[in-house]
Amino acid sequence: MILPIFGAALLIMGLFAGGVLVLAPVGLVPWSPEVVLWVIFPLFSVIGYALFVVGARAQQIQWLSLVASWSLLALALVSAAALVCVATAMVRPVGSTVSLWYVFVVAGLIGAIGAAARGTAAVSGNAGA
Repeated sequence: MILPIFGAALLIMGLFAGGVLVLAPVGLVPWSPEVVLWVIFPLFSVIGYALFVVGARAQQIQWLSLVASWSLLALALVSAAALVCVATAMVRPVGSTVSLWYVFVVAGLIGAIGAAARGTAAVSGNAGA
C-alpha cells in the first residue's frame, strides 16, 4: 500500500515542478525555476508513476495513467499557450523562455506516449473480447 502512495506523491511533486517551470517565466508565480526543477520534473513524474504501478491494482493503474497523461498534456498545452503569448508580446517574460520549450517537449512527449499506450491497451483489451 505504501508504494502507490509514495509514487503518487512523487508524481504530484514532478507535476508541480513542471508547473513552476511553466508559470515562473511569465511571472505568474514568485518562485524561480532552478536547475534542479529541470531534473525533478521528468524524473519524479516517471519514477512516481512507475512506483505507483508496481504497488497498485489494475483499476488504480488505469485511473492514474489517465490522470497523469492528461496532466502532462495540459502542462504542454499551457506551455505552448505561454510561448504564443510571449511571441505576440501579450506577456513579457520575467526570464528566459527555455523552460517553456523544455516543458512543452518533455510533457508533450511523455503525455502523448502515455495517452497512446493507454489507447493501445484499450484496443488490445477489446480485441480478445
